[in-house]
Amino acid sequence: MTLPALRQMKEDGRKIVGVVVYDYQMAQIADRAGVDIVSAGDSVGVNMWGHATESDVTLDQMALVCEAVRRGVTRALVSCDIPLGPLAEGTDAAVRAATRLAKEAGADIVKVDAGSSSADTVRAIANAGIPVWAQFGSDAAKPDVERLVREAKRLESDGASLLDFRYSGPMAGPEVVRAVSIPVIGGLGGGPWLDGRVRALVAAMAIWPPPSATQLIGTRTSARSR
Repeated sequence: MTLPALRQMKEDGRKIVGVVVYDYQMAQIADRAGVDIVSAGDSVGVNMWGHATESDVTLDQMALVCEAVRRGVTRALVSCDIPLGPLAEGTDAAVRAATRLAKEAGADIVKVDAGSSSADTVRAIANAGIPVWAQFGSDAAKPDVERLVREAKRLESDGASLLDFRYSGPMAGPEVVRAVSIPVIGGLGGGPWLDGRVRALVAAMAIWPPPSATQLIGTRTSARSR
């Protein structure tokens, strides 16, 4: 899978499917299933390692995760999150992190939380020759559609190749999709109005969040009764 192919999917109205994974075996499962994007996500810190937030995940850890994911993928586009630490340190640190994840860990594209980075981060990484998947959005009950459209256009102008629109909603989502030529994919709060969806494999397989004790007892009782 390539970025031009994803752009063609948007033009053709074909939905893009992305999956967030955390290791080699997860990556193999997603790739063999035929998804378009396999993303090494910093949510590994919360979902697999027990951290309270993604901000505890380091660049060294993300590089290790990305290397494992890269080895498990032969067909899909491989994305990797730049952890929040380098983004908070400034543009130069973010570019160094992106370069490492792309050249050493094998990412085809790096994901940048535009809300946690400086205004010129996306442009600087893109100018370094590394494709960027820019994440932005709003969790407001009544989103400012015009502001979100302006932000999407700015990120495209800065060189982003993909957008991850969080909490897009049926009002702002379609407007942003029409306003930019690059694919707009949604994770949290996404919907059919976007060019595609991305979801964590552990959630898609219903193994996260973990079941409660009541659910486990119920499952055990049901199994014994059969």
